[in-house]
Amino acid sequence: MKLVVGLGNPGPEYDRTRHNVGFDVLDRLARRFFASDTPRVRFKGLLLEGQIGSEPVWLLKPTTFMNRSGEALAEAARFRKIDVRQDLLVVVDDLALPCGSLRFRDFGGTGGHNGLADIVRALGGQQWPRLRIGIDPPGRIPQSNYVLGKFTPEQHTLIDPALDRAAEAVEYWVHEGTEAAAQKYHTPENRDTNTNAN
Repeated sequence: MKLVVGLGNPGPEYDRTRHNVGFDVLDRLARRFFASDTPRVRFKGLLLEGQIGSEPVWLLKPTTFMNRSGEALAEAARFRKIDVRQDLLVVVDDLALPCGSLRFRDFGGTGGHNGLADIVRALGGQQWPRLRIGIDPPGRIPQSNYVLGKFTPEQHTLIDPALDRAAEAVEYWVHEGTEAAAQKYHTPENRDTNTNAN
């Protein structure tokens, strides 16, 4: 049993913003593997239950807003007795990475991300896998305005295929785990995807 949690903010005003790439990846997975299912309201979030291949999977989008993401995640993990060190994956935006870059990590800090900080609080530690999706640094734009803003046209050319690739990476992680997914899906370190002109 795997639990995949995409981070974002609920409501149409946040659709396709930089902070909602976790939601966007789960939407792609839902269309591919759960197309006939309707999300249920459970664990302070929207939940889809099904399978990816032969593996039972829950897809969860917290509806508590970003800075309380840990509440929904922790409730779901406790209910299914998830081993968060290997059966949980959090999909999240990352300001420190060039737009469209992908990075898997088994553990780590929050990097100032309020959603990750709340998950650390809720789970009592940092030992759980995450897939980080680069959205570029904000430049001169205030960080809160930047992450809640829409991608520029130039960024869209990078982020749209990256979200498709991230969905593929989650599918691969479900069957092969974090280390194998990292080896297959990490964006090369020397790839210059940063087109941020802010």
